Amino acid sequence: MQERQIARLVTLPPLRQGFVGPGHLMTPVIDGSDFARTDPFIMLADDHLDIGERPVGGAHPHAGFETVTLLLEGAIHDRDEGGTIDTGEVQWMTAGSGVIHGENVEARGRVRLLQLWLTLPRQHRWTTPGFQDLHAPEIPLVREGAVTVRVYSGESGGRRAPTRNHVPVTIIEAVLPPRSRYAQLLPSSYNGFVMPIDGQIEVDGTVVDTGAVGWLSRPMGHEGSRVTLRTGDTAARVVLYAGEPQGDAIVSHGPFIGDTRDDITQRYAEFRRGEFPRMSELARAKKGQAQAQAIV
Repeated sequence: MQERQIARLVTLPPLRQGFVGPGHLMTPVIDGSDFARTDPFIMLADDHLDIGERPVGGAHPHAGFETVTLLLEGAIHDRDEGGTIDTGEVQWMTAGSGVIHGENVEARGRVRLLQLWLTLPRQHRWTTPGFQDLHAPEIPLVREGAVTVRVYSGESGGRRAPTRNHVPVTIIEAVLPPRSRYAQLLPSSYNGFVMPIDGQIEVDGTVVDTGAVGWLSRPMGHEGSRVTLRTGDTAARVVLYAGEPQGDAIVSHGPFIGDTRDDITQRYAEFRRGEFPRMSELARAKKGQAQAQAIV
């Protein structure tokens, strides 16, 4: 078992005005400029919203990747796509061949969320769009002493999340009291990073503070690896993202990800022709199917 280290520390930029307008601050955790280095993670935004219950953006298209939205504080309500995502819950949205979503989304109270853009494998780039909400009862909770860990994707502490992944990914959130530790096992091939939400975390002698990201070393071989999170005199809350790099270059333009420039051109043409389904339509169809199965 190889112990992961911190290979590089990245200090996050200060919060800046977000696209929603007044009351929206954000910082790019991953800005999308060096996908070969961050693969399978394309972008990650840390969004802070204090906008009352007015809409969060509006309807917009996506294609060629997945979004993973993790609520760190507050709640997001979408009356079309599946109700409310509360603190500690997560939504996976597979854009695939193209979809329009975000039509009726509202913030509930002060909100902080992490939204990840995750690549799709080349063979699944244009898969059927859909979404999966993971609410609190479905999210495995691991307790080791006073340490608590929520498992949003992959496996931790012998518990596996029910997330339907296209790319193998481990996402956990750990809350550690002072002078504690938690060991997370990862395949040695995974690329990943740790991001303290509160406090600071130590990984193999390197301290990562709030406002920074620690990218993990990439061990050689196939014997498996371990990331050991430790706290000092203060508690910490930290998220860990790690996933299987896909090794395929991507082309990014606006809300679309493709393998070639022609892919992007084609997606824009399909969107303009009105060929993208709306996520609200998919949500209603999914709800209807569930009701029909319950009757049977």
